[in-house]
Amino acid sequence: MNTPMEFPALPGQWESWEQVMRRALEQARRAAERGEVPVGAVVLGPDGSILAEAANAPISQNDPSAHAEMRAMRLAADKLDNYRLNDCIVVVTLEPCLMCLGAFIHARIAGLVFGAHDPKTGAVTSRMDGANLDFVNHHFPVLDGILADECGQTLRDFFRARRKKPADS
Repeated sequence: MNTPMEFPALPGQWESWEQVMRRALEQARRAAERGEVPVGAVVLGPDGSILAEAANAPISQNDPSAHAEMRAMRLAADKLDNYRLNDCIVVVTLEPCLMCLGAFIHARIAGLVFGAHDPKTGAVTSRMDGANLDFVNHHFPVLDGILADECGQTLRDFFRARRKKPADS
């Protein structure tokens, strides 16, 4: 296992990572309102500006790759006119999956901040040490557990509501 990388300093005008995560949680709540799994993401530029924000949308877009972090990275890359997101930090409410991990590596992100761990499919810390794979050419530091309880509760509330069956008349 590789030694942990130092996480970049909180960029720009932000007072805390929790403040940024609250922006991602706003996106997660918007996803839930549309019937999507409530995951939200924010991409911060090197100066701390928000380059992009997005919510999960695979159902509404009929696109299995329309995860919040993928959508936010696409928007950020478009804004930068570059598929590389060098010096950018991705903030997401749920530990990313293997697909999103691959995109982070190819985009060369500077760091990842996430809220709730995903013990089933989390590819960054839960199921594997995805940010430090020895066979890839880009590694990035990870800051996890930011507002984890709130991020996790948002997901639990969503799935609990979906499992409720309408009362028999």
